[in-house]
Amino acid sequence: MIYWIIVNYYSTQLIQRLINSIKIQSIINHQIVIVNNSPEDRSIEQLKSKTVFLLDAPHNLGFGEGCNLGLNWVYQQDKTAIVWLINPDAYLPENITINAINCFQQYPNLSILGTLIEEPDSQIWLGGGQFNSKTGEILPQIYDKFSPEKDLIPIDWVSGCSLLINLSRFKKCPQFHPNYFLYYEDFDFCMHYRQQGHQLAITPDIKIIHNPSSITGQYPHIKLEHSIYSYLLSLEKYADSSAFWYRLIRISLVSLLSLIISPQTGLPKLKGVIRYLHQILNRSRLKKSRSVY
Repeated sequence: MIYWIIVNYYSTQLIQRLINSIKIQSIINHQIVIVNNSPEDRSIEQLKSKTVFLLDAPHNLGFGEGCNLGLNWVYQQDKTAIVWLINPDAYLPENITINAINCFQQYPNLSILGTLIEEPDSQIWLGGGQFNSKTGEILPQIYDKFSPEKDLIPIDWVSGCSLLINLSRFKKCPQFHPNYFLYYEDFDFCMHYRQQGHQLAITPDIKIIHNPSSITGQYPHIKLEHSIYSYLLSLEKYADSSAFWYRLIRISLVSLLSLIISPQTGLPKLKGVIRYLHQILNRSRLKKSRSVY
């Protein structure tokens, strides 16, 4: 059985379009789980049905924690399910779901699968890529290098916009790290489980259509702040120390310079840096308090 997890934040109309695209797929045995990250907006209730289940978050948990809420619910129902995390502002072409099921049947050891992500004008959007720990570069996959003979390409990370999980490959329910509210939580998720030995790949045989930033684009300053914070958090965990410090200093200096030239851009960047430094400070205080006991 396949479970779809959609994290909602004032996106009822977009999710309706996504649900419509799921309904026309050739697979019948499925369940759609909507995690409602905007519980005060009750318009989402109109989408409930026998195949659409609504989970209300107590407040806006962010994308990763919203996914965790959905993953925990699905895991209680079926520990061997295929879970497809997909953005509200995405939708499926016809008869694409069967390709996902066939892929996991053909590669039963695969844990996490990414897909092609296209914009409505058929331009390829970011779907995943590689990570260079020596330089701290998070590099996108070059899709025009896909070999027509290959239907599966090993990869370091895939986009949370369209991410499939084979729950049968996990000893316990996979989770996103709670420190990420928005951005790079998918990168961290993939890198974490890849380090544990899980197989990750991306396939050109499955694609979705996506309207980039149709939700987060409404809040550009918040988007930039979270992006900087989450990026630094990821580099600290996975990049070499020299690469991490170089990029932290560089981003800090660029943020200060931008604050003078373009305050609307510089301020959220600087907030992201300060928020990250505050996280480090809190972590240091917690370690000291534990050492006392």
